[in-house]
Formats: sequence, C-alpha cells, structure tokens
Amino acid sequence: MFAGVSNSPTGQVGGATRFRYREDDGVIWAEYAGGDVVRGFLVGTRQEDRLHFRYTHLDADRMTANGVCESRIVVLPDGRVRLEESWAWESRPERGTSVVEEVREAS
Repeated sequence: MFAGVSNSPTGQVGGATRFRYREDDGVIWAEYAGGDVVRGFLVGTRQEDRLHFRYTHLDADRMTANGVCESRIVVLPDGRVRLEESWAWESRPERGTSVVEEVREAS
C-alpha cells in the first residue's frame, strides 16, 4: 500500500489517497481512493526501475479524470519503496510531479 506524500497544485492525489499496487510479470495495476479521489484505477508496465501507466478516476465532484504517468522506483534507507512520478492529464491541460511512498502497517 502506498500513500501520497507530495503533489503539484494541479494534482488530485494527497496524503489521504491510498494505492494498492500489484505486479505480475512486468504488468502493474492498482486501485486507489481517498481525499479528492472517490475511486481510481491504473494499469501499465514495469521496466527495471520505471513504471509506465495510464490512470483514470472519479473525483469528489463526481467528475472523471484521466492521464499518463511515468514513475521511478526508489528504495528508501528503511527498505520502503518510493515512487517519484511525472504525470500529465489527458482530460485537461495540466501536468506535474508527485511522490507516493509505501505505507507499512504498525506491528
């Protein structure tokens, strides 16, 4: 599970947004929700330390939005994974950058 850490002002993912990523043989997908996002989905591929995917979601205003993203995988000193992202809306003119990080359950 991942959570938003930072985002450009034109993005909709925030600290309350949670992503559940999965991977199988280089194919990646996730569901996400929270904050300004009611329900979202993404699908794409992984090539070494890069993810390439398209995303679509329904926001709190009940508007759909979609775009494309490229993420760089970074392993943090504590072993958690960070995704450093560069994205562009396809449903509107903005683009930006964001960071999401792995969230571990407290034990």
